[in-house]
Amino acid sequence: MSKPLERNYGGIIIGAGHHGLILGSYLAKAGLKILVVERRLTYGGGLATQEVTEPGFYHNLHSINHFHISETPWFKDLSLDGKVTYITPRHEFGQAHRDGTALVLGRDLDETLANVARFSRRDAKTFREWNPRAEAITARILLPERFSEPLPQREREDLLSRTAIGRDFLATTRRQPLDLVEELFENEHVRLLMLFKISLFGTWLTDTLSKTSPMGSVIRAFDLQTGYQLCQGGSFNLAHGLMETFLASGGTLVLQAHVERILIEGGRASGIALADGRSVRANAFVASTIDVHQTFEAMIGRSQLSEELCRKLDGFQYTPWTLFGLHLALHESPRFRAARFEPNIDRALKWSIGADTMEELASAHRDVQAGRVPTMVQFGAGPLSLIDPTQAPAGKHTTYAWHVMPLDPDLGGRSEQDFRAEFADAIIETWARYCPNMTARNIIGRHVYTARDYTRELINMRDGDIFMGAFNAEQVMYNHFGYRTPIANLYMAGSPCHPGGAISGGAGYIAAGLIARDLGIKAWWQPWEARRALEALAEEGVSA
Repeated sequence: MSKPLERNYGGIIIGAGHHGLILGSYLAKAGLKILVVERRLTYGGGLATQEVTEPGFYHNLHSINHFHISETPWFKDLSLDGKVTYITPRHEFGQAHRDGTALVLGRDLDETLANVARFSRRDAKTFREWNPRAEAITARILLPERFSEPLPQREREDLLSRTAIGRDFLATTRRQPLDLVEELFENEHVRLLMLFKISLFGTWLTDTLSKTSPMGSVIRAFDLQTGYQLCQGGSFNLAHGLMETFLASGGTLVLQAHVERILIEGGRASGIALADGRSVRANAFVASTIDVHQTFEAMIGRSQLSEELCRKLDGFQYTPWTLFGLHLALHESPRFRAARFEPNIDRALKWSIGADTMEELASAHRDVQAGRVPTMVQFGAGPLSLIDPTQAPAGKHTTYAWHVMPLDPDLGGRSEQDFRAEFADAIIETWARYCPNMTARNIIGRHVYTARDYTRELINMRDGDIFMGAFNAEQVMYNHFGYRTPIANLYMAGSPCHPGGAISGGAGYIAAGLIARDLGIKAWWQPWEARRALEALAEEGVSA
């Protein structure tokens, strides 16, 4: 029997992250001979769970909270519920304040409204008015578009403008999310938690400062029926389930296979050349799920690219911030002083900690923009093992803090090692102001994980960009990088494509349908189509 890299394949996929494994599973199950190659001695990309503090404490070093994953089309099509379990917490977002109060948003509308009303009856009324609109828009527009090839802008807007719900959604997308939140809500604490809810890293203003929001992210502030989930046992279990599914579908996975070049012959992608000198051929397609510059500049070379594609690469934008991660092994899960006011704060999946006012949030934003270490310590966190006890030894706990940070902050003469230790201490000190049990006696072990670490492990996270491309109006929806490339038989199927970075599976899922259609292969699944969804809205005359 020939070895895996000595065979020819119908398709080769570069990168064994979740997009590559999803794409490979669909096409292998459709009958294509598929090879997935991965540079590292593991798979899953950002789905990484490791024992980095003490044995038995499982820490998710990259992706932690996954948006609505168990209800995605690919999770259902690939029957992953038999391999992977997701936990949907009742309380999704929590924010404690220095005055001893706390605001929690959960899945139950009445409970959430009562919580908001403790801070502002007017804001609770606003939330009640917007919630049914948001639920309808999410179900009928946001989710169908999230897992469909984006329509051209003009066609999309024409279809949306035919219904009241579509016109309502369009009007929302044309507003700056930050402006809309400040206009709709009067209470400072409510505003902060709504920004946390709609932004990719919650306490960060960058995600809400785009002049427009084509994806309609601000709708997330009011939607309660879809939200974040936790992968039982750790995020890597999703990667493991996908790997098993891919292999069971007939696919081939090869690790430690560093792609040096994508072979271009006669203007077509025909295979890959590895750093060790071996090459593998693909007669139908090559798909890259890594970053655009590594794909086109490193693996192909600008001399083989058109001027237009070179300009597109030069204009591609990356997220202008990175993450400082602190992962903790604990005797006790954090217990908030504010639990006396709101008991459910201790169990909320995602915590916003540190910023009590919009000005404090803006202060941290200005520091990062200027390349400074933020003086205002404010971060996202969560009680992972309290929600999922399998992530720590019996009776013990894990938690984490993600803090936004410049790639190369001004350390004021300190060494990198001193900075990491001092800033981790600052996070814990801030935490202890809200959770008195967050003391040195409660901490069994800690692990600092920054852009300097994760860019060495995941080299596609260029300049510390965990999303492999900025989430701004110029690069999302109809402005995304694109699945098809100007080079025949070469596709992009990762985070630079719609719906963007983070764990969504969208790009791999959408690319599978597109490649199958291009190759004339009958899809065994029913790919989602935005056009069909929006036309159905128009036919039904749905109103918001």
